[in-house]
Amino acid sequence: MKLIKRLWLGLGILILLTPLGILLPEHFKAGAAWGEWSKEEIAKLAGYVPKGFEKLAELWNAPLPDYSFKGWEEKGLLYTSLAYVVSAILGAGIIYFLVLLYGKLILKKGKKD
Repeated sequence: MKLIKRLWLGLGILILLTPLGILLPEHFKAGAAWGEWSKEEIAKLAGYVPKGFEKLAELWNAPLPDYSFKGWEEKGLLYTSLAYVVSAILGAGIIYFLVLLYGKLILKKGKKD
C-alpha cells in the first residue's frame, strides 16, 4: 500500500476514534474530556489558573463550540459522537486545504527566484 494511502487510512481511523474523547470520560464518570477544561475546571483541578491561560482563554472561539451543532448536546451521546466525527472531518479538511494552498504559494515563489 502506498504511503499516502496509509496516511489517509490512518487519518480516517483517528477521525473515527474522536468520540472516545467523550465516551471514555462518560463511561468512567471522569467529567470533562481530558485537556478540554474550562478556566473554572482548571482552577478546581490545579488550584489556580495559569496567567497565560487566563490571558489567552477568550482569544479563540471554535467554529463548532464543544465540537457540536446547536441543539445536538441534548440529543445524547450518539449525536454528540457524530458531531465529533463531523468536526474532525471539517478540521482535517481545513488543514488539508490550507497546507495545499501554502504549498502552491511556496512553489510559485520558488519559480520566481
